[in-house]
Amino acid sequence: MTDDVEAPTVVGTPSGTAPPPSGNGYGGTDGPGPGGGDPDAAAAGDAPAPRAKRNSKRAFIEWGILIVVAIVIAIVIKTFLFQAFYIPSESMTPTLQKDDRVLVNKLSYDMHAVHRGDIVVFKAPPNIDPSVKDLVKRVIGLPGETIEARGDGRVYINGTALDERWLPAGVRTDPGFTPIKVPPDSYYVLGDNRQNSKDSRYFPSHFIRKKDIVGRVFVRIWPLNRLGIL
Repeated sequence: MTDDVEAPTVVGTPSGTAPPPSGNGYGGTDGPGPGGGDPDAAAAGDAPAPRAKRNSKRAFIEWGILIVVAIVIAIVIKTFLFQAFYIPSESMTPTLQKDDRVLVNKLSYDMHAVHRGDIVVFKAPPNIDPSVKDLVKRVIGLPGETIEARGDGRVYINGTALDERWLPAGVRTDPGFTPIKVPPDSYYVLGDNRQNSKDSRYFPSHFIRKKDIVGRVFVRIWPLNRLGIL
């Protein structure tokens, strides 16, 4: 006598049909396919490369434009507005020391007249040291004035002693010179260091012309501990 055994019920695919593949359709388990990732994701990852090249090119162009503009501005400023000069000698001490750096305003005398006491940079007169292109001195005599230095070591303008407040006490203008009249559009200039300055006393014509003035020295920019308006 045999026991009746109920056969187990199989839930699945019909007989003879293979089960569907699991995973991502590449025949393996769930996870990334060949190459270690989604092919769509990999393609998207390549996109930033051309954009980075474009950004680099644009940055290069922008920097190039800025450099060119900066150079043009510097040339315009130096040509028409301000220019830095180096003081190579002691002819203007104590006001300006050797190795000082100053800024010259090139527009000053387009806006107002040259004043007595101004410190100016001008083209060196002929027959001065050929290696010297520009000089810096103080304006003393103005157009139409008669200027002289007498035996007392003082400068006289039209017969009146000049109060040279910019000079230290006791400074003398030696050697003296006889009265001389300043021509139109010309100026008589002296260095503050009267004993060591090649100025109008020694120039062939004794004067500088207005057209030869580069500009007015208005500020000392170096050394920093002597920075100041002049």
